[in-house]
Amino acid sequence: MDKALLKKTIAFIVILALIPAVIALGVVLFRDRRFNIISIAVALLACVPFFLFFEKKQTKARELVVIAVMVALSAVGRLIFIGIPGFKPLAAIVIITGLAFGAEAGFLTGSLSAVLSNIFFGQGPWTPFQMFVWGILGFAAGLFYRRQAAKTWPALIVWGIASGAAFSLLMDIWTVFSLDGGWNWARYWTALIAGLPYTAIYMGSNVLFLLLLFKPISKKLERVKVKYMLFDYGETRGKE
Repeated sequence: MDKALLKKTIAFIVILALIPAVIALGVVLFRDRRFNIISIAVALLACVPFFLFFEKKQTKARELVVIAVMVALSAVGRLIFIGIPGFKPLAAIVIITGLAFGAEAGFLTGSLSAVLSNIFFGQGPWTPFQMFVWGILGFAAGLFYRRQAAKTWPALIVWGIASGAAFSLLMDIWTVFSLDGGWNWARYWTALIAGLPYTAIYMGSNVLFLLLLFKPISKKLERVKVKYMLFDYGETRGKE
């Protein structure tokens, strides 16, 4: 197995297996009473896939600055619309980051956006789940970051609808465990049905913000990526 493939495999294992295992450990072992410890653990693990791929010290520092800006932007965007439940640009900004910089950067942005914005919205047992769910949205978008077809307006509409549905489907897993202490299909379907109005608003806001923000933000991110040769720009450019 070559070095690049090994790093990619480790990244997938951390994101899709190790982080969910840590969250499950917090639910089962600590009964969600150590959510701060679990949130820190998830945040640290979210950094692992990102750092696996960036070895040049100067470049890594610049990439971290860009990620920090995107995290701050998504957190502020969530705060601005605090009075409208479900109507937030956070998921859209995370998806844009993933489409611009790749899966690892998308996951890191989503995870850190959740924990940072919850400083204002309130930390709790739900925080590790939100970190994982928003991280997965950025990760999924990042899997297509080299495909222009994933960045057209019809694709953005699909991203917005799918991300809204995925958020509800995944977060209601936490709803069931928090209420019942174990899995209950009846509770899960009840939670999904009860949350349909919220999910609809979330889908609509995701689509709206993606259509409004994708072009201006991605244009600036592409300019930064090209100017400073960030996020393996030189490597991907040679493969086009």
